[in-house]
Amino acid sequence: RHTFMLQGCRLLLTPAMFSCSVAARAASFTARVGYAVAPVSKARLCARGWDRGFHRQICTAPVCMGRKAAKVAARKQKGEAIRTKLYGKFGKLIVTAVKEGGGADPVANTQLARVLADAKRLSVPVDLIERNLKRATDTSQADYMELTYEAYGAGGVGIVIEVLSDNVNRAAADTKAAINKSGGKVAEPGSVLFNFERKGFISLNCSSEKEDEVFEVAAENGGDDIVPRDDGGEGFVVTTEVVSFMQCQKALADAGFEINADDTALKMTPLAEVEVDEDAAAINDALVEKLLELDDVDAVYTQ
Repeated sequence: RHTFMLQGCRLLLTPAMFSCSVAARAASFTARVGYAVAPVSKARLCARGWDRGFHRQICTAPVCMGRKAAKVAARKQKGEAIRTKLYGKFGKLIVTAVKEGGGADPVANTQLARVLADAKRLSVPVDLIERNLKRATDTSQADYMELTYEAYGAGGVGIVIEVLSDNVNRAAADTKAAINKSGGKVAEPGSVLFNFERKGFISLNCSSEKEDEVFEVAAENGGDDIVPRDDGGEGFVVTTEVVSFMQCQKALADAGFEINADDTALKMTPLAEVEVDEDAAAINDALVEKLLELDDVDAVYTQ
């Protein structure tokens, strides 16, 4: 008998099986292990001594991923997607600042200087910044426009989509198509947006024992609230009004707290949340993912 171990499956080959045709052996092997292999002639089997009772064992360890490892991988993948979207947004902001602010020199262009300072704070790659500065001076590059679309998801959940695009017609068509094809409904302007307000969110990487210190610094610099992070990381999230966002962020950084750049930004937050069942939640999650896949979409907020 010849024993083969493939991904935890065992296949026993007896001498009688060698009388079968090559095609029959391949089909049997495929049916047993779930995938096809290249056929091997009987002559090659005999040459290797397999017809004389030679014992050969092929072992490959099955791939197993525990629940913790899966969560870590999912969190890492989500973080990479957020960074990719963030870098794309800054590329468009740089182009807009150069065109509206009067040139690619941050000394003379204060709007560009602010964008570059934010990019540096959020660890945007230098080559991406330089590439978009060069692109901004290209006369063929169209201006970017900020747009906001509103929609309803499953269960009546309100959705706000922020767009920064150099092609309004393309952005509108792609966004509305993604909403309709994913189970949502395009809403009239203003019918959803009034349920949201813009807030500053500052995510910190720190020990839970630092809560009092974080609260003290945040309270003195315009912080409204402090809550534990809900993304699996250790630390806190400080919320602020828009006008206090930069001041509070700078104060926390000066106090020695590490800022998690991926989740630190001005965001729309719902004034009231809408509860839905699991099926509706799954539809809404898929809708948000579909929207975020669009290059023109910068952020999506839901109730």
